Amino acid sequence: MNGRLWAKRILVLAFWLGVWALLAGLVERELLLPGPWEVAKRLFALTVTWEFWHITLVSLGRILLGAALGTALGVALAVGTSRFAFLRTVLSPVLSVIKAVPVASFILLVLIWVGRDILPCVIVVLMVAPVVWSSVSAGIRTTDRELLELAKVYRFSPWRTLKRVYAPSVGPYFLAACHTCLGLAWKSGVAAEVLTVPVRSIGRELFEAKLYLESVDLFAWTVVVVLCSTALEKILSAAVTGLGRRPAWGGERP
Repeated sequence: MNGRLWAKRILVLAFWLGVWALLAGLVERELLLPGPWEVAKRLFALTVTWEFWHITLVSLGRILLGAALGTALGVALAVGTSRFAFLRTVLSPVLSVIKAVPVASFILLVLIWVGRDILPCVIVVLMVAPVVWSSVSAGIRTTDRELLELAKVYRFSPWRTLKRVYAPSVGPYFLAACHTCLGLAWKSGVAAEVLTVPVRSIGRELFEAKLYLESVDLFAWTVVVVLCSTALEKILSAAVTGLGRRPAWGGERP
């Protein structure tokens, strides 16, 4: 089954590469639409340079740091607003505003207060935190109250209550939020880099390629963005699968 799935994916990829090559042949203008072979050659030329890996790792580091901080902030807000009704009332409008304001507006506003080198990280935090906050809050609300009462009766410690009661309920919501946020973090982070052009960033390379009409470079760096996003999603999926195979009770006796 796994072999058939890979064969199907390869066929789909080959189909779309063929469509791309056909359209490039019809246009016959590399400036408007370079062919896949030209982009592949340029991508190979980039990957054999140290500068390429430096740029990619710096952008990746910024975005992953922002995603991690945003996730931690979202969880903290979810716990706080679930425990204290007043806090939920005060902060709920903030969640609505962040969800409604376009990413580009946030980028331009935040640029007033922070440097362009750390702005992508800040933008990722602002995009990720509300999603995690909303999802984890929903998971906390759906936690079985009878199990919580039972935990009190048996005098579970806070850690044991978290592990035995909250984790099974909140876990699926949290993991779903992580899947959503990973793509959101990557897109918003690269968008912030394109608008602020920090030194050594994928966004800067995309901006300069567009500015100097280097279409092959623009497509090559876009492929890098897609590959990085796909790789991160695969790594997260593998991590989630590994966690799912662990015993639910951590090998303890009930």
